[in-house]
Amino acid sequence: MTTLATTHPTLLNAVLGGRRSALQSVLLAVAGTALLWASAKVQIPFFPVPMTMQTFVVLFLGFALGARLGAATILLYLAEGALGLPVFAGTPEKGIGLAYMMGPTGGFLAGFVVAAFVTGWFAERGFDRRLVTAAFAALAGLVAVYAFGIGWLGALIGWDKPVLEFGLYPFLPAEALKLALL
Repeated sequence: MTTLATTHPTLLNAVLGGRRSALQSVLLAVAGTALLWASAKVQIPFFPVPMTMQTFVVLFLGFALGARLGAATILLYLAEGALGLPVFAGTPEKGIGLAYMMGPTGGFLAGFVVAAFVTGWFAERGFDRRLVTAAFAALAGLVAVYAFGIGWLGALIGWDKPVLEFGLYPFLPAEALKLALL
């Protein structure tokens, strides 16, 4: 049995010239949560729903930081939100903390962790070096976000409701645009 080994440095490992120290990793994670926080707050008018850049930043963090640090960065972001910091889109207006996280967007937030890990895993294997394979890696990350998001949304509001119309279809044009930016 063969496995795909990590053979390529992530973007930031290449910039930093090799392995990161623990302090560098912590600082990168904190900077990543700040970037994700900002991406949640900036809304771009888009039909039929406004677009944030959160999924773009989640995928970017996976590509740049790799699987483990990318996922850890998203977990830190979720911990900040769980503690009541208004880091998510629509907070504090739509609530904060665990109550917000258990709402309709909870599955998407969980999907962010998986997406960063998946995208980072592919990046660590060189998928970010070519357009076609990078697009595949990014698409795999988006599938993770929407699989968790739609699953949670359906469980929350009921599968008899138009779950895909609420949680997927309106976002597809924006996601296609964000994929083009990667």
